[in-house]
Amino acid sequence: MEKVNLRLLVLELLMEVTENRNGGTYSHIAVRDVLKKYNYLSQQEKSFIKRLFEGTLERMITLDYVINQYSKVKTDKLKPQIRAILRMGVYQILYMDAVPDSAACNEAVKLAQKKGFATLKGFVNGVLRNIAKNKETLTFPNLSVTYAMPEWIVDLWTDQLGAQKTQAVLEGLLAEHPVTVRLRDQSAQMPLQEALLARGGSMKRLPYLEDAYQIEKTDDMTTLSQHQKGAFVVQDVSSMLAVRAVLADGFLMEKKAAGKKIYVVDICAAPGGKTMLMADLLRDMGIERDGFQIGARDLSPQKVALMQENFARCGFDKDSVSAVVCDALACDEQETADLVIADVPCSGLGVIGKKRDIKYRVTKEQLAELVTLQRRILEKAVHMLKPNGRLLFSTCTINRAENEENFDWLINELKMTPVSFFDTLPECLRMEGAQTVETAKQGYLQLLPKIHDTDGFFIGVLKK
Repeated sequence: MEKVNLRLLVLELLMEVTENRNGGTYSHIAVRDVLKKYNYLSQQEKSFIKRLFEGTLERMITLDYVINQYSKVKTDKLKPQIRAILRMGVYQILYMDAVPDSAACNEAVKLAQKKGFATLKGFVNGVLRNIAKNKETLTFPNLSVTYAMPEWIVDLWTDQLGAQKTQAVLEGLLAEHPVTVRLRDQSAQMPLQEALLARGGSMKRLPYLEDAYQIEKTDDMTTLSQHQKGAFVVQDVSSMLAVRAVLADGFLMEKKAAGKKIYVVDICAAPGGKTMLMADLLRDMGIERDGFQIGARDLSPQKVALMQENFARCGFDKDSVSAVVCDALACDEQETADLVIADVPCSGLGVIGKKRDIKYRVTKEQLAELVTLQRRILEKAVHMLKPNGRLLFSTCTINRAENEENFDWLINELKMTPVSFFDTLPECLRMEGAQTVETAKQGYLQLLPKIHDTDGFFIGVLKK
């Protein structure tokens, strides 16, 4: 089989994501598709592709700053392919210790030649070798360049969180982000661990929840037999904490005791992780499948089809857990649901560490538009609730306008009542970081990268 040029693959990925005038493919989708296409590569080769692509994309602001210090032609004036080649080269020089500087320079020159820029070989070589020679003395002017984050986002967080928390969040977003899974079947723990070890991967339990595990150094987990049997689902701890939070005061147990069927709606449900966790928690509470019905909804037919596939794989029957195409804004149901999960569309600033191109796509101007959309969806969600019903309002962002201000709006304008969920939080989170989670007593919590070791995620629980 012909040897694959790994750096060429990364270059093509970067061009697809960063230089496409129509916005380009989302980075996590682009790299997933390439790794699937070249699944025959070794784990080490696939890891190299993923690290170089994601790292270069993530650090672009820093990389461009460094290139501009040593190039007479600034990055915004460079030919797109040369710009991407230089970014890749600088990333290897600054952040990939296993790659010799000489190799980073030589391979960049080869790429330039391969893409038809033989006349620029000397330029590429000169810039990269100069950076390699001076890399130990590099200094950065501000947090934006140091942590490769657009300045407006740094300013937003500094204003809302303060300088110290902002720096911690920025560090947390740049940290490694292993896959987190929820183990649905504890008997599958050892077989899963052995399967991962056979692939050169590893698995360790996270401190917050007994069913939460971190998976490292492995690629496509969907090929594992444990996945195909529904023994685990990929889900961040923040999402798990949110679903547990909405069951805080045991109100569903009252309905169970009264023999009433429980109706739950997840109105922006894809990919269905919260829906499945809710079903599993109801099962753990002793509520039989005929005692509840959960309706998962999403606007995208493709995402709904994926949810249906996930639900079937995990053994849920359609009578108790279903997925349908539905626009949350078109819903006119009145007082039908005991519980509504509303993980509303948001700016996604809390998951930049996993979806690195978000910070280059979202704009400050879009935030106000998102708040308007969120409130329209939340209003529909509240109308769906029966009296005394519960609302889980969540986002995967860090922005007061989308989070705390929406929470206050639900209270002041829609007359919802906050529900404390402090006692549902893991003891280690309550004890060690009580000062950062005490707002859960008031019905809301902003989880932050590094500070809480989760995604940036907002949880709000209210009752009608």
